[in-house]
Amino acid sequence: MTQSPAPLPPPELRRHLREAASLTQAQVAERVGVARETVCAWESGRTTPRGRRREAYATLLASLTKADMVTNTQEAAPPPQVTACLNRKPDPLRAVSAPTPTPTPVAVSVPSPETEPAPLTPAQAFDALYAFCAPALVRQAYLLSGRRELARESVERAFQLAWQRWPEVAVDRDPAGWVRATAYEHALSPWHRFRPRYRHPEPPPADAADGVLLDVLLTLPAPYRRTLLLYDGVGLDLPETAAETEASTPAAANRLLHAREAVAARLPELASPAALHRRLAEVASAERLRAAEPTTVRAGSEQRARFWTRAAIAFTVAIISATALTVRTAPARYEPAVPPGETVQGVPPRSAPGTLSDAELDLRAKLRSEIQHGPQRLIPLPE
Repeated sequence: MTQSPAPLPPPELRRHLREAASLTQAQVAERVGVARETVCAWESGRTTPRGRRREAYATLLASLTKADMVTNTQEAAPPPQVTACLNRKPDPLRAVSAPTPTPTPVAVSVPSPETEPAPLTPAQAFDALYAFCAPALVRQAYLLSGRRELARESVERAFQLAWQRWPEVAVDRDPAGWVRATAYEHALSPWHRFRPRYRHPEPPPADAADGVLLDVLLTLPAPYRRTLLLYDGVGLDLPETAAETEASTPAAANRLLHAREAVAARLPELASPAALHRRLAEVASAERLRAAEPTTVRAGSEQRARFWTRAAIAFTVAIISATALTVRTAPARYEPAVPPGETVQGVPPRSAPGTLSDAELDLRAKLRSEIQHGPQRLIPLPE
């Protein structure tokens, strides 16, 4: 008889249990006997463990579940939707994380309604995501585009779109990655070159070395630049970088190698990934790139939504009016077209008039001698 596989909790709960136990992906991978990338794939739901690895992973998660039920923290842990933005180390290119309080084990008791924390409103959850992710995203967009104003605009547009689709973004496995991908797409859009304000280059950074590195980055193709920033700047692993750039893992690795070779050819001192990451962070933090307030972004998102809604309504009304006018003025029956004329054969040619005869001359003289006007012409004369 075949034994059924060990049950596993959902991917979101796997990550939540690991973070509640203050374990890193590397520590979980060491206990199960796999690589850290494999644990990351299990938590994201891209792959599912099998065989002995599944049994070991299920046993570990079961022990973490029991520990989570026995202990209770003084402060509630952040929801899984916002955790993706809070688990980064403090870095100019990464989202700033708040210090996690040390959990204090206490006896479990039935929580009363007064002690349960109030759920976050959509606006509060959005503001928290924006506060933790926007400053780092602005610096990342600056390294991608080389333009300060475009970097701020890209992040604001990304969060405006996120607020419009907040029911979808709030339940996403990685809302920070969703916003980051949207900001990158806007920053790397090729249509910006046709805008008048972006036809001329911006002033270079104050430090000449920063300007050289930024020029080297801007000479790279957009996919290579994005892959290099995600892997060596943000710190994503190769599968996550490939998934965010919509490429296969071998293609992402090839782009990363070529990008590193191009940077090392111009700047040999940045051949080491650690040195490249440090220089990217220094270039990004050297510029004073401040993001707008979250309330301003939400207000702008709602204003843009109203504008496009009204534009869509006006366009629909115009189409309906044009259709009604066409139906009203269209002919009710079919009128055949007039056929073109045909040449009639056998008609003698028209002759030119000749000289008048004597009788015709007398008749013309008589007609001219009569009264030309007056009622007399209308009364018949007696014979």
